[in-house]
Amino acid sequence: MSSSEEELKQPTESENVAASENLEHMEEELMYAEDEIVKEQDQQEEQLAAAEKKAEEHWELLLRTRADMENLRKRTEKDEENAHKYGIEKFVSEMLPVKDSMELGIAAQDATVESLHEGMQLTMNMFDTAFQKLGVVEINPQNETFDPELHQAMTMQESDEVEPNTVIMVMQKGYSLNGRLVRPAMVVVSKKPE
Repeated sequence: MSSSEEELKQPTESENVAASENLEHMEEELMYAEDEIVKEQDQQEEQLAAAEKKAEEHWELLLRTRADMENLRKRTEKDEENAHKYGIEKFVSEMLPVKDSMELGIAAQDATVESLHEGMQLTMNMFDTAFQKLGVVEINPQNETFDPELHQAMTMQESDEVEPNTVIMVMQKGYSLNGRLVRPAMVVVSKKPE
């Protein structure tokens, strides 16, 4: 047999059956592979849909958060503006009765020195009460040890009656507001005689 005859040789029936079974087996594998691909595509589509849904939820959350932050910023600006405008409202309401009292004293026509002094003392008491309510504390360090954190020494004076570094005279009282120094007390401090 020549090579061309061998090429033209027909397969036997058993070879045909084997080829047919092989073909069926390959088709089954191909169908199985196609099913797997379809399942994998379905899973990927589900994952993509879930990811898109989550991305949309995050986007909505971002937009809501931005809006909340913008509202908070505007509200904070308004609160700060009001604090600047009306921050001393309590102070003003505490000082108005003091002003009223002073106006009454000035308007008095037939006031005596004693009645003016008494009126000034009452007005001073109103000042002290208002300051106390506002957290203002008077610093009057007479006969106390000099404290550079609270006092400002104007001069030093020799004295053997008190210990050195003692406040012997308060020229001007100091004040603090809620524990913060507003004005130091101006004082004369003792020193050891030479």
